[in-house]
Amino acid sequence: MKHLFIINPVAGGRKNNFKETHSKIKEFAETLQDPYEIYITQKPMDACNKIVEEAECVEELRVYACGGDGTLNECANGAANRSNVAITHYPCGTGNDFLKTFGKENVNMFRDLQALSTGTVRALDLVDCNGRYGINICSVGIDARIGTDVHKYSRIPIIGGATGYVVSMVINVLKGVTQKFRVATDEIIIDKEITLACVCNGQYYGGGFNPVPDAVPDDGILDCLIVEPVSRIKVAEIVGKYAKGRFKEFPNLFTHIRGHRMEISRDKEFVVNIDGEAMYTKSVTFKLVHKGVNFVFPPKIQHIRTGKQKIGA
Repeated sequence: MKHLFIINPVAGGRKNNFKETHSKIKEFAETLQDPYEIYITQKPMDACNKIVEEAECVEELRVYACGGDGTLNECANGAANRSNVAITHYPCGTGNDFLKTFGKENVNMFRDLQALSTGTVRALDLVDCNGRYGINICSVGIDARIGTDVHKYSRIPIIGGATGYVVSMVINVLKGVTQKFRVATDEIIIDKEITLACVCNGQYYGGGFNPVPDAVPDDGILDCLIVEPVSRIKVAEIVGKYAKGRFKEFPNLFTHIRGHRMEISRDKEFVVNIDGEAMYTKSVTFKLVHKGVNFVFPPKIQHIRTGKQKIGA
């Protein structure tokens, strides 16, 4: 087996300590009995291309996504539908949201490189988004617009960090909360103004938003939420409930659908959030890929968490 450490040198923004991360990984890698490589990404989707290339040359490849959710997404795309590749996440990004699905208190377990190197491999679902894969949560609407613009405002020195999200939210709310979309699932078809629509394979995104606490990334089901139009005044209240997974308290505003497919389109180009990465299109189809990627868990993590129960491994 070959171990491939993919390091995103800019993950984590201002809190990034690339030299420390690289040194720690190199020190550990040198203790391995198997061959290894440390690869530092240089451009978007670099990790994906590297994994595809390596997977063709070895019988078994274990990939460590050393970065944030964006780095994990690239690694998931490279490993998708490849039986000889397993990925895991060594979290050093800003949010590291996907790992929270397995218990917020367990995120630090993924920082144990020895545990990851000997961990348990289990197949997780993916979301096919026009050929680009998501492993966590995908969305369109106000949250996708806010998330896309966060990076733009966070780079401004006087703003920076979490304040960038607040600035992005205020500006996008002023631009208008709703947009007209055509949304089609196996159960419904709508063509009207909505606030947002999300497709959940995992449970957390956007720095801690937890829209569907019962979403499970290996159950062969996508949990989809469609949010009805809300006013600028009402949006603050709704966002709070949405972030805490309390959509059932507003049955007139939230439609929860469990299925395998959702199609969204409009006559103008819109932004699609895929695990925090942006894609621009006039039409997107989200499709379940059951057990589409092998994922490595530290040995002590025995279950996938949901809001109500634990699902056995």
